[in-house]
Amino acid sequence: MLYDTISVSLTDGVGLITLNRPEVMNALSSAMRAELRAAVTDLGRTARVLVLTGAGRAFCSGQDLGDAAAIDALDLERILREEYEPLLHAINDCPVPTIAAVNGIAAGAGANLALAADVVIATESAAFIQAFTRIGLIPDAGGTYWLPRQIGMARAMAAALFADRVSARQAADWGMIYECVADADFAGHWQARAATLASGPTLAYRGVKQAMRASFANDLPGQLALEARLQGLCGQSRDFREGVAAFLEKRPPRFQGR
Repeated sequence: MLYDTISVSLTDGVGLITLNRPEVMNALSSAMRAELRAAVTDLGRTARVLVLTGAGRAFCSGQDLGDAAAIDALDLERILREEYEPLLHAINDCPVPTIAAVNGIAAGAGANLALAADVVIATESAAFIQAFTRIGLIPDAGGTYWLPRQIGMARAMAAALFADRVSARQAADWGMIYECVADADFAGHWQARAATLASGPTLAYRGVKQAMRASFANDLPGQLALEARLQGLCGQSRDFREGVAAFLEKRPPRFQGR
């Protein structure tokens, strides 16, 4: 498939999607949302890990507001329900691990697009901004879902109300993201992280995602039952047998994945 607003590649199991509208800091247009959803769905079937990043100096500046004269005709509820929700579900339900490699500013819906990934790795000069109240809106694109779970209600509420700039270092300290990496090391670091996941046991990774996400809705008996079921499936896999053999033979495992 040919894309106009993103670029897509698949190398050694690593599916890379780059938001590619640097002239507008990768603002999310309707076309970009559709292309992102298609690319995430497609690479979820073929890649072993999926990476989202941005071209230029920003990861994503959020919703493309376009011409101010068209604001009165902007149906935000329709856009969220018909365009953002399917995209966020595609990322959340992706069967392989997802990494957001945040290379610069992630603002508004762009910040929450990053937070939808399984792992967020940001360069030190990046920042996250829940910019919505600056223009009279509430956080959307999953922001009111991800943030309280990741950083607690007190920080989530203040970040949303004040629309403060949260540096990548602060985001890592808060638990909003997994890692903040020096700018000079950023590209090599996320590429190494992606390569690690691409060479790993894909069935186990899928089970990790399913079990972790279910834990918020389950009670202890329900979660223990889910763990047992998923572990039973993993225990029947060739990657489990290979992992045990590698451990006993004191060598790196050679996981085949799906």
